[in-house]
Amino acid sequence: MNNDKKSLNWECPLPELDFDVITLGHGSGGLLTNKLLDSGVFDLLSNEYLDRRHDGAFLPGGLAFTTDSFVVSPIFFPGGNIGELAINGTVNDLAMCGAIPKYLSLSFILEEGLPVAQFWEVLVSIRKACAMADVMVVTGDTKVVERGKGDQIFVNTTGIGQVHSKAQIDPGRVAAGDKLLVSGNLAAHGIAILSVREGLAFESDILSDTRPLNGVVERVLDRFGEGIKLFRDPTRGGVATALNEIARDTRLGVEIRQRDLPLDDQVNSACEILGLDPLYVANEGIFLAWVDAAIADECLAFLRETEEGSQAACIGEMVAAHPGKVIMQSSIGGRRVVNMLPGEQLPRIC
Repeated sequence: MNNDKKSLNWECPLPELDFDVITLGHGSGGLLTNKLLDSGVFDLLSNEYLDRRHDGAFLPGGLAFTTDSFVVSPIFFPGGNIGELAINGTVNDLAMCGAIPKYLSLSFILEEGLPVAQFWEVLVSIRKACAMADVMVVTGDTKVVERGKGDQIFVNTTGIGQVHSKAQIDPGRVAAGDKLLVSGNLAAHGIAILSVREGLAFESDILSDTRPLNGVVERVLDRFGEGIKLFRDPTRGGVATALNEIARDTRLGVEIRQRDLPLDDQVNSACEILGLDPLYVANEGIFLAWVDAAIADECLAFLRETEEGSQAACIGEMVAAHPGKVIMQSSIGGRRVVNMLPGEQLPRIC
């Protein structure tokens, strides 16, 4: 260690917090998660790459880099399982950086007693998901813990990709007047998980929307380039939390229209029955895009011609008013503040 590093102050007193222990809510992706990260990770480990607080890091050489861990319960759910969810989630985080995913690492923590047949099914789904996203698993690790020390299987993935030559993804480019597009129906993943976890039955099957988004994102960037300001995938904490994060980071206001939110009828009915707001329910196969108003209509039409974006909609815009806040115009004409998810709505969702 050189003298400069020796002279650094390595004493790091615990900051003043309004919580003493970690709760499930700290993993929600919402307000508690942000408090935990703001008071710990982002402050203590601050650097030029981490401070961008994006879905991945932008590295020298035009590379994007991301990592994620998946602890979903149950590990098999309508429309998918933890294996393909892990691949798709990591691929999508790279796509949200405007990158073309190339290589992944894949690590397992397996609990003693996990049936080999289930592990094999997860592996097969991983192979299929990699083929669909055109990525390769090139390294990894496997650990086994004692029975009762895990929950069947946890998966960690890391991904690296090449940033698209036309991509200029940066919250700093978002401006008042930019339109906000969403690529598909909200809340399907969270409701699919809940239906299995709680043994709920609906009139028709509700399937998770887990899918790779890199293909459609690449085509959008090919066509519209710098007109695309920002991408986000609204996973934990849902659309509401993603919008609040961008409002905070851009110091602009967000206005959305309830009537324009794309929702499957069955998912909407399930949310009403369960008392859930679909804005806060996790998604795994849609993205939000902030686009220049001049190309918004053309971009929306383009998305609707794709399989991944057939249900795409323009749900709002960025405004100079009420900076840092998200305001929704309700279907009956009122307006209300849409806050960040305060705690844990659906634990172990991804």
